[in-house]
Amino acid sequence: MKSNFLKIWVCTFLKIWVCTFFFVEGIVSAWGAGHVAFSPLRGAFCLAEHGRAATIHVDTADYKGVYLAALNLGTDIGKVTGTKADVSTALPMGQGTVIAGTLGRNRRIDEWVKQGKIDVSAIEGKWESFLVQTVEGNLVIAGSDKRGTIFGIYDLSEKIGVSPWHYFADVPVQRHEVLFVNPGRYVQGSPKVKYRGIFLNDEWPSLGGWASTKFGGFNSRFYAHVFELLLRLKANYMWPAMWASSFYEDDPANGQLADDMGIVMGTSHHEPMMRPHKDYTKRRKEVGPWDYATNKEGIDSFFVEGAERSRKYESIVTIGMRGDGDVAMGGGTDEENMAVLSDVIKGQREILGRVHGKDPAGIPQLWAVFTEVQRYYDKGFKVPDDVMLLFCDNNWGYIRRVGPWREQRRKGGMGLYYHIDMNGGPWNDRWINTTTIPKLREQFNLAYQSGIDDLWIVNVGDLKPKELPIDFIMRYAWNPDAIQADETDDYLRGWARQNFSGAHADAIAGIVSRYSQYNLWRKPEVQSTDIFSVVNHREADRVTELWRALVHDADSVGQLMPQAYKDAYYQLVLYPAKASAGVAEIYLAAAKNQLYARQGRVTANDYARRVEDLYMADTAMTAYYNKVLAGGKWEKMMSDIHLGYTQWSMPKKDSVPQVVRVEPLSKPVMGVAVEGSEAASPEGDLELPVFDNFENRKYYIDIFNRGTRAFDFKVKAGEPWMDVSLRKGTVETETRLWVGIDWTKVKVGKTEGMLYICRGRERVPVKLRVVKAERPVQVEGHWFGNACGNEFSVPAWQFNACWPGRYAKWTFLPGLGRGKGCMGLTPVTAPSVEAFQDAPSLEYQVYFPNTGMQTVCLGILPTQDVAPERGLRLAFGLDNGAVRTLDARQGFKDEFREYTPENLRKSPNLKPLPPRNRTLKLINGNGFCRNEVFDNLRWLTAEFKVDQPGLHTFKVYMVDPEIVLEQLVFNPDNTHPSYFGAPPVRHQ
Repeated sequence: MKSNFLKIWVCTFLKIWVCTFFFVEGIVSAWGAGHVAFSPLRGAFCLAEHGRAATIHVDTADYKGVYLAALNLGTDIGKVTGTKADVSTALPMGQGTVIAGTLGRNRRIDEWVKQGKIDVSAIEGKWESFLVQTVEGNLVIAGSDKRGTIFGIYDLSEKIGVSPWHYFADVPVQRHEVLFVNPGRYVQGSPKVKYRGIFLNDEWPSLGGWASTKFGGFNSRFYAHVFELLLRLKANYMWPAMWASSFYEDDPANGQLADDMGIVMGTSHHEPMMRPHKDYTKRRKEVGPWDYATNKEGIDSFFVEGAERSRKYESIVTIGMRGDGDVAMGGGTDEENMAVLSDVIKGQREILGRVHGKDPAGIPQLWAVFTEVQRYYDKGFKVPDDVMLLFCDNNWGYIRRVGPWREQRRKGGMGLYYHIDMNGGPWNDRWINTTTIPKLREQFNLAYQSGIDDLWIVNVGDLKPKELPIDFIMRYAWNPDAIQADETDDYLRGWARQNFSGAHADAIAGIVSRYSQYNLWRKPEVQSTDIFSVVNHREADRVTELWRALVHDADSVGQLMPQAYKDAYYQLVLYPAKASAGVAEIYLAAAKNQLYARQGRVTANDYARRVEDLYMADTAMTAYYNKVLAGGKWEKMMSDIHLGYTQWSMPKKDSVPQVVRVEPLSKPVMGVAVEGSEAASPEGDLELPVFDNFENRKYYIDIFNRGTRAFDFKVKAGEPWMDVSLRKGTVETETRLWVGIDWTKVKVGKTEGMLYICRGRERVPVKLRVVKAERPVQVEGHWFGNACGNEFSVPAWQFNACWPGRYAKWTFLPGLGRGKGCMGLTPVTAPSVEAFQDAPSLEYQVYFPNTGMQTVCLGILPTQDVAPERGLRLAFGLDNGAVRTLDARQGFKDEFREYTPENLRKSPNLKPLPPRNRTLKLINGNGFCRNEVFDNLRWLTAEFKVDQPGLHTFKVYMVDPEIVLEQLVFNPDNTHPSYFGAPPVRHQ
């Protein structure tokens, strides 16, 4: 029976009351106690009660990792109840024992299987599966293999209330007097993704500094904690830290410990044959140049040592060869490099065969199709069918390929290397979590559904503070089918309940969801003072308000958090939310300071002080993390520089944007500035954005002081239809007034008028332009647009009609992207559309007051050229007119030089990129780090003709299934540009 991810054990608990023995097979609940009870229950197995705990039995013939996991379970029972459970290898007699063992390695379990007392047909011969069952008064945890047993043990630890993040995030254990396991039989099937793991990377100065301080380096004391975390998360695979480390040489016990505990080891995409790059740099003179064409003998010898050293351990061998470090191979052409690479792989497989004494086809291997290596793959480079193809993302979280159809039956399978941390081009993304759970679900689902399901390895940087995405990816990898697109909020609430004892779960889920999404708008390392508009659409103000509201909520929940949970809350919630907000507001405040200083406002100094205060707060939060948090446990862990980036690499020290101090004039001097313009009186004519009766917006006028002492002002409206929030007042530093329109006093058509800001005899004119139109009649449903023909936005999910196609349909993906959600397609494996009558479509009612050519910008997620042989496309049409297909790679950033003329000639599946629109400021901004990678959005632009003014139906059609639509912006306005586009106004 397939279980529902969050509800199965609720149903299970209810069933206990009507039967004393039952069978549940499927996915064990990720959250909650499940089959564990915290009060006595008839027929249940007693784990601990009244100061006594059940003994845990492990057979002497079983794996060492099983024994180690059992020891941890015994300790965990002690943390929960105060009474530690002992572990024994003596054959249990009678009742009351927890018997944990692997099929074929535990005499008691094997005996009961033969006697028919345990049915193991659901797990026998399966990969990493287990069952939990009571037999003759004992609790049996039986695993199909080593890790199956280990996962069964740690699953029980999680169910009694020990979070996998107990050590790495100081999540406390809730105390209970008694622990019982409900009667029944619980089966955990095999994972859907075979290998699931992390890559500790970019580990200096933070993780490396902490590990050196705490453990003396990346040694077995350190890795014991990491391996345990992975196993508690039901992960099984790892690439170790490698910047300045050698996993096997820094501590010879590392490799044996990994194998004992049950972790499959590998090495990164540029470290072949189980040899960390540090192994080579330490013996560069001995080995010789890292050039297989000229130094085959020296490099082969180096490879042999790696194969021999890791031969006895469970490993997946990275084959192939890149350059000396994380760079491309040599200085030759791709074709020359491919010829060398072919010799390299042939030699590596011969070495593996000799060292292991068997056909290399039986030795797990992978070839990473990473950065420039994908060019080789696209040009037809092939590796043996038994080698896993490890496809990759674009280093910023968008996969570059779905599983190619021709590789679906590959014996070695397909895997994915994915980044939630990046050190390198196009830009660093290291310091904090900037990845949303909906984005992870969308991208990993795309991989999984296309057959990339043999291995997922995630670059997690320093591990902290990426705890949340690590947790999600490892749980999702076990069964991607268990978390649907509309269930990511359920996951977050479950995560919050598990780690904070259920208190404030909804609020915590909301906080972590918001901070990660706000970081997705603009990642901290790629902040700048000219990203968000200070003068248009109140964009900078709106962003600031959202960040401040988040900080308020995080602080409020933190104050309510019990003392025992405060350290965990700081690490998992408060620091990432509050520190991220601080960095974002530093740049927002600096942007205001710079503009206001140019205008001569004395309030520019307030924003300069705000920047300085936020910087000091950031420094204090970092110091608290490194020196005070959890009694100083995390010293140096939060050491990444995260302020002051001007290029992709980490600066030498934190720094804030330049701020300007304004020297106040000796007397009060009035200045006036208006929304939509950076000008201020007396420089330039002041004019507010056009008012229209459909959107009915209000716009502000700032009256500010350039000097000392207050002054009085009056507002004189030149027309009776002008609605002003203040008619007079006193300004000490600045005052904002709001201007609207009384539409009952405005005639249909275009109208102009002047409004005056007066101080004594001084008078500053402000021009108002107004457009009033008759509202559309007989409209069914909502619509978007304005009466003046200016820019307007439509969130993709606010459609008027959503029509399914023959093979697919549009579906709402909540929380995905930069807003409330996106529209994506399901299934993502649907065939491309050849006839538009078969295409799923979205319809939007939009109003155009003018005829002629109009512009639309379709904002889509920056999906990569995932299936280049057929393309990446969507289509649009107006009313019942012709449908036009768009190449959805407009604005694609060719980071890895795949689409050069030379490469296109030699890569039959690749097609030239369409030209990018370089004129619209919505897309290009000022040019600083404005592209699809950093904006987390790709804009597709097109023009279309409107023959009649009024309401029209704009239609968007699926062509290829990987497209995700976030936003539509019509007639983007270069005179009032912004980052997000005009805020949407929905009319009924």
